[in-house]
Amino acid sequence: MVAIGYCRVSTEGQAEDGVSLDAQRAKLEAWAALNDEPELLVFVDAGLSGSSMAQRPGLKDALDAACKKKAVLVVFSLSRLARSTKDTLAISDRLSKAGAELVSLSERIDTTSASGKMIFRLLAVLNEFERDQVSERTMSAMAHMRKTGRRISRFAPYGWDFDAAGELLVVNRAEQRVLQRMRKFRSEGMTLRQIAAALNERGVPTKQGGEGGWSPKVVRSLLLRPPNK
Repeated sequence: MVAIGYCRVSTEGQAEDGVSLDAQRAKLEAWAALNDEPELLVFVDAGLSGSSMAQRPGLKDALDAACKKKAVLVVFSLSRLARSTKDTLAISDRLSKAGAELVSLSERIDTTSASGKMIFRLLAVLNEFERDQVSERTMSAMAHMRKTGRRISRFAPYGWDFDAAGELLVVNRAEQRVLQRMRKFRSEGMTLRQIAAALNERGVPTKQGGEGGWSPKVVRSLLLRPPNK
C-alpha cells in the first residue's frame, strides 16, 4: 500500500525552526520504512506560507492522492500542514470521509485510532492558541515601542526621523507642517485627490525626497494616522 507524504517550508518557517525540506523528507522516509510501507509519494510546497490552503498546490495534490488511494497522509508536524484549527480539521474530515488517515510525526498523532483522533483535535486547538498568543505578544511589544518612540521598522514614518543612533524617533518639523496642512485641507472639504494634487503642485517632497509622488492613497493613510504618530 502506498503512503502519501507532504512537506512545506517558507522563508519565515526555516528561520524559526530550521526544519528543511530534506530534514522533513528524511523523517517521512524513516516512518515509511519503520511501518513497512512499500512506497512513499512525497509532495512539496517550497517557499510558501501556511496561511492559505488554496495557494499551496503541493498540499492539494497530496490530499487528492491520499483520498483517491485511501492512503495515510504523513506530515512532519501539524504546523507544516495548516495554520488554523479550521483548516486542520477540514483536512482531517476530508481524509476521514475518503477512508484515508493522517499521521503527524512531531505530535505522534495517528488518526487510525479513536484516541489518536481525539488527541489530534486537541492539539490542533492548542497550536492555534499558541500562535494567537505569539501574535498578541508581538502586537503588544510593537505598541509599547511605538508609544516610547522606539524604532519598529526599517523606515521612519512621515513626520519623523531616526536619531543619530538609529533607535529613537525625533520630530521632523518640516514634515509635521505638511501633515498639519493636509489636515487643514481636509477640514476645508478638499478630497484626497485634490490634496495630493495640491501637494504635487507645490513641489512638496515625499518621505523619499521625490516630487510629484503624492497620491490619494498615501494621503489617506497619513490622515488616518493619529496626530503625532
